[in-house]
Amino acid sequence: MGDPPGSSISIRQATTPDQLAAVAACFRAYVEWLGEDISFQNYESELQSLPGKYAEPAGALLLATDDDSSEAGLNVLGCIALRPIDVPADYYREDDDGGGQQRRRRRYAELKRLFVYPEARGRRVARVLIREAIGRAREQGYDEVVLDTLGRMTAAVSLYKSEGFQEVGAYYHNPLNGVVYMGMSLR
Repeated sequence: MGDPPGSSISIRQATTPDQLAAVAACFRAYVEWLGEDISFQNYESELQSLPGKYAEPAGALLLATDDDSSEAGLNVLGCIALRPIDVPADYYREDDDGGGQQRRRRRYAELKRLFVYPEARGRRVARVLIREAIGRAREQGYDEVVLDTLGRMTAAVSLYKSEGFQEVGAYYHNPLNGVVYMGMSLR
């Protein structure tokens, strides 16, 4: 009976120069695979300033690596990023303290750049990355995690839904066609 899917996968916060370079390569592979112009997200400056908005303690820049690889160095399977985000006032869902007297603004994090290299697909790497990012968002005190994806990415949409995300209203303007906005309450 072999190892369960995902058993040889390690998730690590990218902090060293080699790890940050691996994240940048993963991000570039993601954008190439996506085949869309995402310059409206200031993508190039994001690459130049890694870890940038994804730095701890408010964010996460996570690499999935293969523990079973006999190759020297990192054997990167994929990546995901988490960052704090301000959403428009009309998106906020205010918490009620029970008595209705004190309300607070919710804290939001955004998942970005989930990508798994083609040769690692089918090993549950994306699911492991999503779960780790959500766990870190909880630990960091966020109330909700949001993301955007494209409707044509049906496997990604299905994966997010299976992890508890639901379609939500737009929390920022994305000019691409077929954008799907999703969110998950952590409280």
